Amino acid sequence: MDSDSSDCHPLTLTRRIAEFAIGNIALADHQAGLIGDAALGGHPHAWLAAGEVAMLKSGQCGSLLDTAGDKIAWRLDGAGEAILARESFLIRYPWDFLRANEAWVGSLRESIIHGEVHPLAVVEGLIHVGEGSRILPGVFIEGNVVIGRNCKIGPNCYIRGNTSIGDGCHIGQSVEIKNTIVLHRSSIGHLSYVGDSVLGEGVNFGAGTTTSNLRHDGSNHRSLVNDDLVDTGRRKFGAIIGDGVHTGINTSIYPGRKMWPKTTTPPGGIVQRDILL
Repeated sequence: MDSDSSDCHPLTLTRRIAEFAIGNIALADHQAGLIGDAALGGHPHAWLAAGEVAMLKSGQCGSLLDTAGDKIAWRLDGAGEAILARESFLIRYPWDFLRANEAWVGSLRESIIHGEVHPLAVVEGLIHVGEGSRILPGVFIEGNVVIGRNCKIGPNCYIRGNTSIGDGCHIGQSVEIKNTIVLHRSSIGHLSYVGDSVLGEGVNFGAGTTTSNLRHDGSNHRSLVNDDLVDTGRRKFGAIIGDGVHTGINTSIYPGRKMWPKTTTPPGGIVQRDILL
């Protein structure tokens, strides 16, 4: 199999694609949980849909292909025909992590709460909350949301599905998060909007940091990947933020922009282009 590609930078500068957490579970563990001890193989970068894996196990097909003709998963005995996958896909670009997260968080069937949810918080959806996490007064959660261990959520923030928040995170006063992945130990403390974005580990957004996620003409966003502008296929798409990034207060980030690990912005900064190391 191919090694991890620079097409997923900056997220893959500090981890392999198979290690990336979807709903706080590594991609490789999602795949292993579906395949189990069945005689199946899977591409290490594959997001697999349960229904299509069941088709492989039952022999309804022999392999799953993506639109480029690459194998996503297959029967080890070589039996059966290849079919085009509808829900399974290979993660090639950073925004594909959002697609996988939308599928996983959107598929939750029950709430699992090991932390504390204050009576003055409002939850309209299904939530997973890890041990030691606290959801404080005035928090409004709309849609399905996954929150890890030892997080502080609120007071007075708005979280919309399908959002996944890692362990040890702080989402604070007057923050709105929508359809976003936030990895471990990251903080969005005050007065920020983050939509359709991916934040790495140990990120700190200064007060008032805002991501933009919608083009004025309503067309799909394009993002620069290895000097080429790639159509993301997404009408709404925010920022891709590497591990350890710190932004100054009132930073504004254009749609589809990326910040490499440990880069920073000054107060009032405007991120019009990718910020590289």
